[in-house]
Amino acid sequence: MARLSADERERGVVAASAGNHAQGVALSAARLGCRAVIVMPVTTPQVKVDAVRALGGAQVEVVLHGDSYSDAQARADALAAERGLVFVHPFDDPDVIAGQGTVAMEILRQRPGPIDAIFVAVGGGGLISGVASYVKALRPEIRVIGVQTVDSDAMARSIESGERVVLDDVGLFSDGTAVRQVGVETFRICRELVDEMVRVDADAVCAAIKDVFQDTRSILEPAGALAVAGLKQWVASTGHRDGCLVAVACGANMNFDRLRFVAERAEIGESREAVFAVTVPEERGSFLRFCATLDGHGITEFNYRIADGEQAHLFVGVQIGGREDAARIAGALRDGGFPTLDLTDDELAKQHLRHMIGGRSRRARDELLYRFEFPERPGALLRFLSAMSPNWNISLFHYRNEGADFGRILVGIQVPAAEMEEFRRFLSTLGYPHRDESSNPAYRLFLGGA
Repeated sequence: MARLSADERERGVVAASAGNHAQGVALSAARLGCRAVIVMPVTTPQVKVDAVRALGGAQVEVVLHGDSYSDAQARADALAAERGLVFVHPFDDPDVIAGQGTVAMEILRQRPGPIDAIFVAVGGGGLISGVASYVKALRPEIRVIGVQTVDSDAMARSIESGERVVLDDVGLFSDGTAVRQVGVETFRICRELVDEMVRVDADAVCAAIKDVFQDTRSILEPAGALAVAGLKQWVASTGHRDGCLVAVACGANMNFDRLRFVAERAEIGESREAVFAVTVPEERGSFLRFCATLDGHGITEFNYRIADGEQAHLFVGVQIGGREDAARIAGALRDGGFPTLDLTDDELAKQHLRHMIGGRSRRARDELLYRFEFPERPGALLRFLSAMSPNWNISLFHYRNEGADFGRILVGIQVPAAEMEEFRRFLSTLGYPHRDESSNPAYRLFLGGA
């Protein structure tokens, strides 16, 4: 924008962006006294929209349009024609590419020693084009590796096909890289200078966000963590060790409410949690035998509702040390007589079904509903099950490890009226805080025996 002519500044500018470019244009408009219209997808996190308005002040008009960058760009093109505005492209412009290349300049100045590879998130390709142009001009031995999500991989597909492709749809989790078609100039540069492209899924991105937070106490947005996710996946697949790898963290515009999803999926993304559907006999003691078969692996989630007189279907999350652990656990469960389905890579199960297990049951007679709190440590759940009378059947169970000192479980227990006194003694000797929810109206409405 500093290179615009006086006439162009007088006319004003228009830009389309999902985040960083929008903020840069807003700040430049405020500094240069130039009016700017910035079109952002309606799916843009509010924190980015607020930042654009704060940086641009009275000089900036924000227009929300479409679901992706491509939709926003089409609207920006139309506004440029209608109002005579100058379009400032977020990635397919030599000056923008050169400006983004200063990131590489900083990297090489701060790290004059050997660098094996630099990983860069890719949307339209501006950032990696600038980084690759600078790096390959000065240090051609350094590999430049682009990273995209599996559902927004326009650059990877374009390089593979030898021409720019247009994606029918793009995933919006990494909204900062949700571009349906890359630029003409960025495609030319990337095809010539980028050494490799890596694709990662949302779980890997969530794990990368967690990694960066644990190391730096900084919270990246999904697009900002893409390079870290790609670096980790590349190391795992190549076995690269004892070198210097750099990941460009290119954005921290994270909406607070998105952190819930990130935290839930990070454990799977870093191969610390596996998710299974397990079938156990609908008989007393089967839950206890199931827990014993896990052989010390911590349970992170446990969902169950009585439904069938012969079989019980459990949705279970288990702590693992790596993907190979998941296969071993599944094998041990099958060997123990529990048919098991590994759902760790099943998006439907992870996103929806885990929250939908339950409902009314005609078999939930004499059911009492209790909430319990217990110390969040290995063996606490097994202790609870071991202390129960074998005469009582568990008809409902819900537990999810939330990282707190105390775990919380919801349990439905079928206790005959004649055994209530024994049940009360069980509660008093168990030592866990508990609360009777059997009369809770929400329970009666959604889960109570039909």
